[in-house]
Amino acid sequence: MRLTYRAIIFVIIVLCVAGCASTQSKAPVQPHKRDLTKGSYYVVKKGDTLYAIGFRSGHGYKRLAAWNKIRPPYKVYQGQKLKLFRGTKPRKTQKKKKSNKKRSSISINNKKVLRLYWQWPVRGKLLRSFYQTGNKGIDISGRVGRKVRAAATGIVVYSGSGLVGYGKLLIIKHNYLYLSAYAHNRRLLVKEGQKVKKGQVVAEMGIGVNAKPALHFEIRKNGKSVNPINYLPK
Repeated sequence: MRLTYRAIIFVIIVLCVAGCASTQSKAPVQPHKRDLTKGSYYVVKKGDTLYAIGFRSGHGYKRLAAWNKIRPPYKVYQGQKLKLFRGTKPRKTQKKKKSNKKRSSISINNKKVLRLYWQWPVRGKLLRSFYQTGNKGIDISGRVGRKVRAAATGIVVYSGSGLVGYGKLLIIKHNYLYLSAYAHNRRLLVKEGQKVKKGQVVAEMGIGVNAKPALHFEIRKNGKSVNPINYLPK
C-alpha cells in the first residue's frame, strides 16, 4: 500500500514538471513598441530608414515620401518628424495633373512587373499561412543556418534588427510596386544599398516566433501586404 502511494506521488510530480517544460518552450511573440498604423506622426530614430518605417506602418515608402515631400533617394534623419497621414487635398487642376502623371508612371512600371518572376526564398513546410499570420506573410520551416535566397532581383533597402517582432530583417525593393521581407534570420549576408539577384543567398535562417527554425516571408505591393502564395511558383 505504501509503495502504491509513493508511485502515485511520483507520477504527479513527473506530470507537473513536463507541463511546466512544455509551457516554457514557446517563446512569446514580441509586439511592436508602437503601432504605427494608428498614429499621426512618427519621430525618426537612429537606424530608421523610410523603407522600414513605411513597411512597419503599412503605408509604404512612396506614400510617406509624398506626404512629407521627401525626394529620392528617400533619406531621413534622426529626430525628423514624419506625417503618417495624407495632407490637405490639392486643387482640382493640380489633382488632375497629378493623376495623369501617376497613371503614366504606373503604366511604365507595369511592364517591369510583368517581367518579375518570383522564387521561394527557402524550401520547407508551410508553418503558418497568410491568414494565420494576420495577413502579414507566411512562415516557412527549415533548419537553423539554412540558406535564405532573394525571391527576385532587387536592391536591399533595409538590413538590421530595429523592427521589434521581426528579429534580423531584410527588405528588398524589386521595382516601383513590390518589396519583399525576410525575418527572423540568424545572419544577414547583404547590406543596405547592395544589389542582389534572384536566387542569391542573402541570409541564414534563424528561430521564428514559435521557437522553431523558420523564415517569416512577406511580399508588399504599394506598401500593403499581399499573400505570397499567389506569387510564388506552385
